[in-house]
Amino acid sequence: MAATAITTVATVVKRIETAGRGIKYFILEDPDGWELPPAQPGAHIDVYLPGGLVRTYSLCNGPHIENRYEFAVKHEEAGRGGSTFLYNKVAVGDKLGVSLPRGGIRLPPNTRHILIAGGIGVTPFLSVASSLLHRGEPNFMLHVVARGELPLARLLAPLQARELARVYDTTGGRPDLRAMIGSAAPGIQVICSGPPGMLDAFGAATRDWPLNQLHIERFVPPPLVFDPDARPYTLVLARAGKTLEVPAGQSMLSAIAECGVQVPTSCGGGICGACRVRVLEGHPLHHDRFLSPVEREHNLLACVAGCADGRLVLDL
Repeated sequence: MAATAITTVATVVKRIETAGRGIKYFILEDPDGWELPPAQPGAHIDVYLPGGLVRTYSLCNGPHIENRYEFAVKHEEAGRGGSTFLYNKVAVGDKLGVSLPRGGIRLPPNTRHILIAGGIGVTPFLSVASSLLHRGEPNFMLHVVARGELPLARLLAPLQARELARVYDTTGGRPDLRAMIGSAAPGIQVICSGPPGMLDAFGAATRDWPLNQLHIERFVPPPLVFDPDARPYTLVLARAGKTLEVPAGQSMLSAIAECGVQVPTSCGGGICGACRVRVLEGHPLHHDRFLSPVEREHNLLACVAGCADGRLVLDL
């Protein structure tokens, strides 16, 4: 069976904390105490679980902390099983395989950063705040919107004490995002991370902002939209030596899986980057919300990508 080159980092669970209602905080380290592969502020890791489950979580610790990975898991009882396993089954001392960190949030110098988080969406901003403080650049404000009990309160408390974080309890109504964001001006970056409703409101509130000053972190992929103009195409897996005919409407990822080639996957909706594959020939149709324009020149996300000209050759 052919497979993509998947790099798995071996870790051991050193500590687990309760970090809010239905939230646990995991701290992973190398089993032998070595430094772990580096990450960018706000980067993600995939956590590999039994039964082929792969789940993506934002790192909460700053990238300058090189000997551990920290992430929070909110137990989603109606989810797909990953959070339930981590929340109920994983214990201190257990070994977990994780991916190399990927992605992250660009933090240009001499910039004021306005961070807006909805609930557990605050996780990547803890890494961002830690990184900025380590750089000696406390020129940011973190707005955390939550209902009732504050998630990750222990980690937010030092930022609140320094007046670098403000908390809004939506029990009494939703806050005004426009008031948090203010008016567009040079030297400001606005970043939002939260549930789909908040992201929609954020988009409306920043409609007049330059796109290069905005960034969105998505935890839930947008619904897949049927493309009435989809056409069949030929998919060549170069290393596996296989040629597939993909019918209109079938996902590239499922076609690859049917022929026995493994590609890691997590979100299934083009937001996490787990199923990133290098393109050797052809022109993909990109439907993801993860790859940059430069990355799209030679890569695609197999869970949502299509083919523009009838034939694609992938490095699989």
